[in-house]
Amino acid sequence: MASAPAPGTNAASDTNPAIGASDSKPKMFDKEGAVGKQFTEQGAIGGMGQSIGGPLDKEGVIGKQFTTEGAIGGTVESMMGGQKPK
Repeated sequence: MASAPAPGTNAASDTNPAIGASDSKPKMFDKEGAVGKQFTEQGAIGGMGQSIGGPLDKEGVIGKQFTTEGAIGGTVESMMGGQKPK
């Protein structure tokens, strides 16, 4: 017979220390969020720009605007990015 966890404990957090009350996940438009990660060089949109190269490369005239330090990517990151509590 399996023993039940002691009252006041959480079995999930006992076995997985990554889960806790202070954990948060990235917002959708954060560079690690569902939409934002698509614009990184590993994402679908950013990766296509990387493969085309030239001005669309992450260091090109157009591509660098979409990084977290660029005019477009930086604005989106600061306005809609960040972390949200789970």
